[in-house]
Amino acid sequence: MALWDRIKESASSMQTQLEAKKNDLKSGAFRDASMAMCALVAAADGSIDASERQRVAALIANNDVLKNFPADDLQRRFNDYLNKLTADFDFGKVSILQEIAKAKKKPAEARAVIQIGIIIGGADGDFDKTEQAVVREACFALDLPPHEFDL
Repeated sequence: MALWDRIKESASSMQTQLEAKKNDLKSGAFRDASMAMCALVAAADGSIDASERQRVAALIANNDVLKNFPADDLQRRFNDYLNKLTADFDFGKVSILQEIAKAKKKPAEARAVIQIGIIIGGADGDFDKTEQAVVREACFALDLPPHEFDL
């Protein structure tokens, strides 16, 4: 099976798992960690282009789990996290990983945050090494083993 097919299959599987837990994913910590994860993956290569913003906007608009929250609030939080990363990537990344770590109190939320990162990373058909690396770092921040997510 080609790598892209495995990524698509994995992302589809993770989306199904997220939807099954939708009612458990309503906390502010999950909301904030999810948007922090989206920003981190979008900026993983050091730049944020319009297509990456569009992928996150589409996720916010179409993801049933994220519909638990107002879309404009999610968009604002995503943009705030992106601004931290563009101002100073290294410092912003530390701050964002701290935000993501707040979700580790609830294992279902922690796993869902990682799944969202993988879905965003693979949305363009190329879950590249830099995107995988930041999702792996988020796994460590959440005390989750990266191999659980094939990272």
